[in-house]
Amino acid sequence: MTKEEIIQQGTLVAGKPALLNDNPMHYCPGCSHGVVHKLVAEVIEEMGMEEKAIGISPVGCAVFMYNYIDIDWQEAAHGRAPAVATAIKRLWPDRLVFTYQGDGDLACIGTAETIHALNRGENITLIFINNAIYGMTGGQMAPTTLVGMKTSTCPYGRDVRLHGYPLKMADIAVSLEGTAYVTRQSVHTVAAIRRAKKAIRKAFENSMTGKGSNLVEIVSTCCAGWKMTPEQANHWMEEHMFPFYPLGDLKDK
Repeated sequence: MTKEEIIQQGTLVAGKPALLNDNPMHYCPGCSHGVVHKLVAEVIEEMGMEEKAIGISPVGCAVFMYNYIDIDWQEAAHGRAPAVATAIKRLWPDRLVFTYQGDGDLACIGTAETIHALNRGENITLIFINNAIYGMTGGQMAPTTLVGMKTSTCPYGRDVRLHGYPLKMADIAVSLEGTAYVTRQSVHTVAAIRRAKKAIRKAFENSMTGKGSNLVEIVSTCCAGWKMTPEQANHWMEEHMFPFYPLGDLKDK
């Protein structure tokens, strides 16, 4: 039975988007990346932008995102994805251009590129995975690490006297004139996944209609870096991350 026949009979509960291929993902069990990958693939497919979507993936856990979603991809140096996305969108304004970045990439080494691309109002979308830690390179403290949160480089917890305060990149983006849509979502429940997908779709549509730059932050877990089970990580995120990084739309121009 084909997928179309299953849909006609009303028996299909969930399916894999066509753009998401069968390559086994390298992410840790419980990682939020796989869920967000599925949402990105679904939105591109539903928008009919399979042949015009270009993703930019820099350094970090998602460096191999090109291996899972069958669209055009461009690798970028660490933190430089918004600059690369700017060039691609200006050269091909009819393309759907987005970056996919972690907190260390977007909020640390790429802070300048992020802020200036957003402030210029480039018609691109930045998808920002915020798990408050450097997941790929050993669980070090990130700009988004919470006060008191333990990492491999602050084993006694982040201390503002030594390390300063966590960066709220979405709040910074709200204040920039060029941003059209800034939102903070999560993918820890079915309802949250649906809201995140809606946010990604809105951001992509904004970028295609020339409304300006868009930032979609996904507050996420890092089970390996946090040294927790997936269930524990979700509970910890709800208890500690959400109060500091509250979910919802922050700006919708």
